[in-house]
Amino acid sequence: MPRSVFVVPETAFAPATVPVPVQGEATVPLASFIRPFQRHYFSGLPERPNYRARSYDFAGLPALMPLVRAFLDTCAATETNDYRYLFTLLGSELANNALRHSLSGLPGGNYTLRVRRDREGLRLACRDRGGLRTRNTRLIPAPDGLNLGAESGRGLAMVDALATTWGDNGNAEYRTVWLYLAYDLTGSGWHSHN
Repeated sequence: MPRSVFVVPETAFAPATVPVPVQGEATVPLASFIRPFQRHYFSGLPERPNYRARSYDFAGLPALMPLVRAFLDTCAATETNDYRYLFTLLGSELANNALRHSLSGLPGGNYTLRVRRDREGLRLACRDRGGLRTRNTRLIPAPDGLNLGAESGRGLAMVDALATTWGDNGNAEYRTVWLYLAYDLTGSGWHSHN
């Protein structure tokens, strides 16, 4: 019986300065990123009885933003169309900020969205891996963030203008940014901006 021979290519011993070849890409369905027992988090349908709290960990990939929006929309499924739209918009901004301004957006990163329901509205918290700032500071919206010509800072400025209230923990390592949106949109500039 012939023996198998394993041949090591010469490039296996090449100096470390050789560039790594570009890896191929694969297309996978977004549903493959959803845990089977949590599929109802993304259905867009209201639940009876209503949930009190819901949490989901998202991989730090911008391509998963449709899942983030489906999650947020489903969390607000029992509310008016305006409320659902606004809650999804503001929550998407928190998720986008986690991707752009923290280690959560780097390979292997992730962030968590947690929604709590009470009688008056929904509270959303986005916890990311921080790490791009060196000291603890509170977030401040850009003063010209709502200006159509603004280059950056629009997301947090929208949250500031359209959420009932919002804040953050000021932690540079593991930042949590939260917003609260009252069902009747009290405290929100939504009606004055739309």
